[in-house]
Amino acid sequence: MTALINLLDLDPAQLVAYCGELGEKPFRAKQLQRWIHQLGVSDFDSMTDLARSLREKLAGRATVSSPAVISDHTSADGTRKWLLDVGDGNAVETVFIPEEHRGTLCISTQAGCAVNCRFCSTGKQGFNRNLTVAEIIGQLWMAEFELRKTQGIAPGQKGERQITNVVMMGMGEPLLNFEPTVTALKLMLDDNAYGLSRRRVTLSTSGVVPMMDKLSQECAVALAVSLHASNDALRDSLVPLNRKHPLSELMAACKRYLEFAPRDFVTFEYCMLDGVNDTDQHAQELIQLVRDVPCKFNLIPFNPFPESGLKRSATARIKAFAQRLSAAGLVTTIRKTRGDDIDAACGQLAGEVQDRTRVHERMQKQVEYQKKFGANFGRIVEIT
Repeated sequence: MTALINLLDLDPAQLVAYCGELGEKPFRAKQLQRWIHQLGVSDFDSMTDLARSLREKLAGRATVSSPAVISDHTSADGTRKWLLDVGDGNAVETVFIPEEHRGTLCISTQAGCAVNCRFCSTGKQGFNRNLTVAEIIGQLWMAEFELRKTQGIAPGQKGERQITNVVMMGMGEPLLNFEPTVTALKLMLDDNAYGLSRRRVTLSTSGVVPMMDKLSQECAVALAVSLHASNDALRDSLVPLNRKHPLSELMAACKRYLEFAPRDFVTFEYCMLDGVNDTDQHAQELIQLVRDVPCKFNLIPFNPFPESGLKRSATARIKAFAQRLSAAGLVTTIRKTRGDDIDAACGQLAGEVQDRTRVHERMQKQVEYQKKFGANFGRIVEIT
């Protein structure tokens, strides 16, 4: 049997092409998009303004399917976290952060993460695979209509948008899963889907310089950069990707990106680590580093986890650090910690996710083989 096409995988142009394959005119794609992405309907029979013949074709050839929800937890502060099944023993997490005038959804783009930043618990899970378009946009689709249900709005009914902002800051490095991420971004921005402003969609990267340039040409949205260090030696130890794309390259890429970005600044995220990157000297180095890059700083109190060996900077030190940056004319905010009682805070998105890549198992095997065959064995033989 032919596998069903998941319509969540298709961007606007692809959906037009798919309707053409079914012998339908382009306007049917817009109708489908509205039913799926604006009204949350997955049952083709309920799409009442589609011709019955088209509904019958779709019922036998297509589906609208987001990742299944494994668990759903709400924090005392209203933050909501879903653990989603993406198959083959893999799971990702999606977090909704409600605020007075906006609702922000934090989306994952990979199962695990290969960047392995020292302060991020997700990286310690290891990397398994990239998510598909349906698995990325499906997080927004699922969350929007789950949130509407809590407002008493059933699928198929028009309702006030619950998610006003999206941040690609969940599990994974978005720019290492470029094509599916960009397709999902285009759906978020499309007026017949979610209609979000480019200013309200933010992609966070650890600094994949070539893909930053590519993103600026294909789908420039607001940009956040996980900086976390004021010099190359320190960043090499905290963000291993820096060894490939050092700070000079990263700053130049940020300046290039701003020529196409919807905002006139880059947000630099900076995780505050006690005694590691939080001294006055580090602040002064940052001021010099970004002197030619229009930017704002978002200081993030570290959310500790045992494997990191790191501690959160004291509140007084964070405030003093922020004051030094502000005094130099840099817009600086301190991120309010949200959802830490359900492991939904920044850097904690490993939560209930098990070691589904078996990284610890493989590392143990490598140690055993090295003991048996010599210290160089693990360097030339991949343990699977």
